[in-house]
This record gives sequence, structure tokens and C-alpha cells, in this order.
Amino acid sequence: MPDPVDRVESLRRLGWFREEFYACLTRRSDALFELADALLCADGPVESLVGLSLTAEHRRGHGALYDAINHGRVDLGRLRRAVTTVPFPLAADGRIVLAIDVSPWLRREAHTSPERLYCHVSGQTRAQDQRVPGWPYSIVAALETGRTSWTAILDAVRLGPADDEMAVACAQLREVIDRLITAGHWRPGDPPILIVTDSGYDTARLAHDLAGLPLQILGRLRTSRVMRLPAPQRTPTTVGRPRHHGPELRLSDEGTWPQPAHHTRTETRRYGMAQAVAFNRVHPRLTRRAAWISHSGPLPILEGTLIRLTVDRVPSGQNPKPIWLWCSTPDLSAAQVDLLWQAYLRRFDLEHTFRLLKQTLGWTRPRLRDPAAADTWTWLIIAAHTQLRLARSLTDDLRRPWEKPADPTRADRLSPARVRRAFRNLRPQTSHPAQAPKPTRPGPGRPPGSPNRHRAPHHDVGKTIHRARTQTDLQKPEG
Repeated sequence: MPDPVDRVESLRRLGWFREEFYACLTRRSDALFELADALLCADGPVESLVGLSLTAEHRRGHGALYDAINHGRVDLGRLRRAVTTVPFPLAADGRIVLAIDVSPWLRREAHTSPERLYCHVSGQTRAQDQRVPGWPYSIVAALETGRTSWTAILDAVRLGPADDEMAVACAQLREVIDRLITAGHWRPGDPPILIVTDSGYDTARLAHDLAGLPLQILGRLRTSRVMRLPAPQRTPTTVGRPRHHGPELRLSDEGTWPQPAHHTRTETRRYGMAQAVAFNRVHPRLTRRAAWISHSGPLPILEGTLIRLTVDRVPSGQNPKPIWLWCSTPDLSAAQVDLLWQAYLRRFDLEHTFRLLKQTLGWTRPRLRDPAAADTWTWLIIAAHTQLRLARSLTDDLRRPWEKPADPTRADRLSPARVRRAFRNLRPQTSHPAQAPKPTRPGPGRPPGSPNRHRAPHHDVGKTIHRARTQTDLQKPEG
């Protein structure tokens, strides 16, 4: 029986991406391509790089594997365009929803690895949070609708010691949106692209720096924030300078809340009754500190919609706390408010992707010294994850005896880990551009008994550039 048309089209897309991925490898291409295949076809989670060299798909030795990681090169611009070109599902209302977050590659004792920063982690010890040395990566992914662990990773940038995290996030989002428009995923007349962030991002700065792009910003706020209402109408008899800000709206003080513009109630299966209260035209009061210290001209007034979400229960069984969200659109309808808070809850699907990259694909397993090699390995992981996403409708369900059968009526019937389990059976039906290895002999190496006379230098951890956060710091003389 011939394959259905959709299966043939899916195989064609997968084969095209594999050919394009191979073309993006400009040095050590054969070894890097087979290493990505070994990632997809290995049995069980990836525990080490040398273990991948034992798979049948990797026809080279472990020496070629390490040489490819340390000295291989990837055309990141072309690979970014290839990852963006492949189709990905949209949200429930037909729009593109992007989530951005930082995930660390912890390198505690890697004193010889440069460009390490102190990364914020939680759950490592009894303390609530810690600062551990590592390489933080800013990752942008497209979210889907419904309960799923699938996301489409579109970009990853390693944050360096001299980088401003918010400036990197703005430039990264601008480039991703430009590639989406170039690839035809967004056209004039489509709903604006929704950017979902956590409380660690300055949503007002994102809305200001990304002005002019077809997008909305939706971010979570800390409960200690103080927002401002619109300035009262100026009467003809009022003298003095016009007011720019209205009364305060303290998120932790219900007495300062105005009359809400919308109040919606939605019954959910997972959280019980979800209630959303929206306040239109709420803005933060900006001061000439931190990111706005060098802003020329008057500080802008960035009005948006403030949303307070409460639920009856959470899956963990703990006492549910309210979630405060701020959207860059000042006036929203009740239907738009419900769509926004539901889109924000889909942001937690990105945490499932991080867990898959680290625990199954072994993203942070290698003990690499060079950060450039870490970038190469990171993009190999992204290319492998993209192939899993393209193969999600082509693989069979090879479940364990204790696992539940997949629901054939669901589009995301198989999780990424279960798709990877069956990728080895799908691989013979796709393209294999990598050439067979040529016979060679290993190099002589360092003579036995001779000491290493080229000691690797040690590098400090942390930022290398001090940025002024107040006017007093800005006026201090340099040096």
C-alpha cells in the first residue's frame, strides 16, 4: 500500500532539513552529522559523549567525536534560518506565541573554562536559590496549544560576561521575528505575535525596544511591584506642571486597586475555577536608573493591561497564589484577557523542553572547556530536537510494558522521548548525506611519562563590565 500524502510530505520535510543541516556544517561535517544521528538513535538517556561513539549510527571513533566538537564549525546563520523555515503549530487563536527564558549549563569546578557567569538555580540544596558558575543560554521557543510537552526551539544565544541580558533578549527576539516574517509564518493581517516572559524580564523595556514590530508582550510581575494608573484629567483652573502619573496601584494592597474593567470566570479541569481580573491602562513609573539611566528625552509612559489570575487548586497540592500579568496592549476585551492568561500557562511547556534537553539528550553532560565547543554542541542538540519534531507523526509507539498506550486521536500522541525511541526505525527512510569514514591511524600523542608543559590558564567567574545603575554611579570618574 502506498504511503498517504501527508506521510510523504512529512518525510520530504524531514529529508530536506537533514540535507540543509548537513550543509550548515562547514568543518568536520561528517562527524558532526553522525554525532547528531547518534543523539537521536541512542538507547536511553545520553550519559556521556564517548557513549555516543558506540552506537551503530556513529561510524567513527571517539577521537573523531571529540575532534568534531572542539574543532567543528557550524554556519549558525543558515542553521537558524533552516530551523525557522520548517512549519510549527500555532496557538488556539491562530497566532504565534513565543516564550523566552534562560537555562544554565552549570560548570561548577571548570576553573579553566572562560566566560562563566553566576547562574541562578533552585532546588540544588535546601536553600531556595543559589548562584552557581556556568554558561547561561537565552532560548526562544514557539509554544503550542493544549496540554503538551512539545515546543519548537528557534534560537539559542549564550550570555557572555560583557552582555546585557535585556539587550541580548531584545536583539534575539527582533532577529527571530524577522526570520519568521521572511519565512512566511507571519503576514500582514495576521494576529500580532505574542511574547511570553517570566518575572525576570523587564516587560516595559521589551515593549519599548521592540516597538514597531507586530507583537504583544505578556510578562509576569512580582507581587511587590507598584504600578501607576492614568493621570487625572487636567481642569482649566489647575496651575503648575501637568501630572504624568495617577494614583499608585500596589499589587499587594487590595485597597489601592481601582474598579476592574473585566472580571471573567473559567472552569478548568486542571486548576478548577480560574478567575481573571483586568485593569486597563496601567503603566510602571520609570526612573532614570538601570536600563533607563542613559535614556535621552522624557521617559516614556508605557500603558498596558494588568491581569490578576487566581485558581482554586494547583497540581502540586500547595496553596495557590495569585499570578499578576502585564500586557503591552492598553485596552483588552474579556475574551482577549482569557486567551492571554491561558497562553501564559503554556509557557511552562518550555520547562519540559529544558528537562528533555538536559536529562534525555544530554545537553549539559559533556565537560567541555571551550565555550565555542559548547555552542556547537548546543546547536547539535537543537537540530536533533527539530528532527524529533518533524518526525512526531512518522514514528510508531514503542512503549514500555508499564506505559499507557498513546491516544491516536491526539496530534501530540507521542512525547519527544517516545518519538526518539522509534527514530532509529525511521532513519533508513530519510537522507544520509554523511560520507563513510576513511581508514587512518591515530597520532603519536604525548610520549608516555612526559609531563604536560602547557598548563591551561584559570579564569575568573562573573561580569567583566560594571554598568552604572544610578545617577551617582554614572557621575563617578572612571578608574
